[in-house]
Amino acid sequence: MTNRPLLLVDAPSLYFRAYFGIPESAARAPDGSPVNAVRGFLDMVAQLIRTRRPDRLVCALDYDWRPAWRVKLIPSYKAHRLAPGGGPSTEVVPENLEAQVPLILEVLAAVGIPAIGANGYEADDVLGTLATTQPGPVEVASGDRDLYQLIDDAKPVRLLYCGRGVAKLEDSDDAAVQAKYGVPAAGYADFAALRGDPSDGLPGVPGVGEKTAARLVTRYGTLDAMLAALDDPKAGFAPGLRGKLDAARDYLAVAPTVVKVARDVALPDLDPTLPTAPADGDTLLALAEKWNLAGPCRRLVDAISLK
Repeated sequence: MTNRPLLLVDAPSLYFRAYFGIPESAARAPDGSPVNAVRGFLDMVAQLIRTRRPDRLVCALDYDWRPAWRVKLIPSYKAHRLAPGGGPSTEVVPENLEAQVPLILEVLAAVGIPAIGANGYEADDVLGTLATTQPGPVEVASGDRDLYQLIDDAKPVRLLYCGRGVAKLEDSDDAAVQAKYGVPAAGYADFAALRGDPSDGLPGVPGVGEKTAARLVTRYGTLDAMLAALDDPKAGFAPGLRGKLDAARDYLAVAPTVVKVARDVALPDLDPTLPTAPADGDTLLALAEKWNLAGPCRRLVDAISLK
């Protein structure tokens, strides 16, 4: 086992943040095309490499940001992000961001950093599978709170939560989740299912807020155990709470499947070893010149060369 981490990057989480964090007017190619998402994303990855010193790195992609199997269980799942008239899986993505994603992938390929996804699965599921199947230590960089569930002090797996940006990331272990939400990382998915999450279109149990959800997870450990206790008159539920949970049985039966990331996705073979020099320097140079990306590309190359 290596003492240096495998860094797993939630690419959509970071490039969305980069796009909205840097004005289009501040980063353009010679032909006028905005490259703000590319510049910001590459700088984030370079900073993560410099500060976390991984010896392996993989970027995870959304091949399906709203999988049908999740929507079938909870139809409201991410429904608020759908483009009007665009079909069941067409996300509202700014046109000028969508155009930059292929360029991000070209740069990563030229550097030699694998970027992978899986049909029918979100980036979260790719991250969950890699965090589970690859040797530790593992660090997951994302602004998605759902990934708190991946934290495992024993392996270890940590979440580098980038909700306020990479420069202010929160290096989170199990104690951090306990301090923030009152539940262990292993219970975060059940906690989120009970509380709900508007950012994912998860309704939660009406009338059950964060504190009550944390108390239930702490007391019963899992939703299955909690639902089993509902049938026991001696379990000690307050009548009002028992009624709320009983009325939400159908939702609670499927919510964990939706909230929990998959950990057994079939992924392509890959070599996660972080290179010390670009895999294709000529292509990287051409991309840097064509798209006005000399600075970000140089900073990324400098970061990997420190390995």
